[in-house]
Amino acid sequence: MESIVCDYIVNQLNEGASFSRSQHGFITGRSCATNLLTPFEHWTDWLDSGFGVDIIYLDYKKAFDSVDHVKLIEKLYDNNINCRLIQWIAAFLQDRRMKVKVKLEFSDWVAVLSGVPQGSVLGPLLFLIFVNDLPHWIRNSMVLMFADDTKLSCKVSDENDCSLLQQDLDCLLEWTKYWHLDFNVDKCKVMRVGHEYSTEYKLDGNMLQRVQEEKDLGITVTSDLKPLVQCSKAVAKAMQVLGVIKRNFVLNDNEAGLLADSQRTDMRPS
Repeated sequence: MESIVCDYIVNQLNEGASFSRSQHGFITGRSCATNLLTPFEHWTDWLDSGFGVDIIYLDYKKAFDSVDHVKLIEKLYDNNINCRLIQWIAAFLQDRRMKVKVKLEFSDWVAVLSGVPQGSVLGPLLFLIFVNDLPHWIRNSMVLMFADDTKLSCKVSDENDCSLLQQDLDCLLEWTKYWHLDFNVDKCKVMRVGHEYSTEYKLDGNMLQRVQEEKDLGITVTSDLKPLVQCSKAVAKAMQVLGVIKRNFVLNDNEAGLLADSQRTDMRPS
């Protein structure tokens, strides 16, 4: 049933306003790869043109669990979803309960008053609808999203460009307050590439930490935009796996591997 409803809503959105081009999560034809390649193309182009780049990585506090149900229903109406279907979704979200199991013990049942049901088919789609208008609040910068993972970036030719990025950050804070999502400010980071302007960025009165490298969807991005650190980490992880294989397999030569493969083949039923 959820799959049928999900497909119907996606078709309705594709016929109308559709999803923001800034969103790359849970959308056909977009992925982690497109979310990473799209900004890198712009960043390297800006650097080649002689500009600097400022990147702000943003983190929300339990974004999927914090979705306000009343606000979500409001978003569904704004997207012209079928009214009866919205009533069905409202019923789907209401009166949900959860409990936690640790070994053989269970907690008491607790009412779920906010959030989209994680592990459900509809959950990711409802969250995408909830954050779909976020990029509309950004005027001067490039915004990329993968579900709740959000990053702002802009080319920097002088400190005025930094001020414009701060304005967009302020607008984004205004959006979060209106729709009842909160930033995890301690995990929001700034990366400065190719320039040394002294502008510091603030979020809700807190100075954002400046970093030389940051993990973006599993890939380590450094302030020189070079892949050396990511490649080194990938090699180190591969060597760890090889070390485990070497320690646990007495026979690890090619002939032994081929013999094992042939034995498995012979044991298969005809």
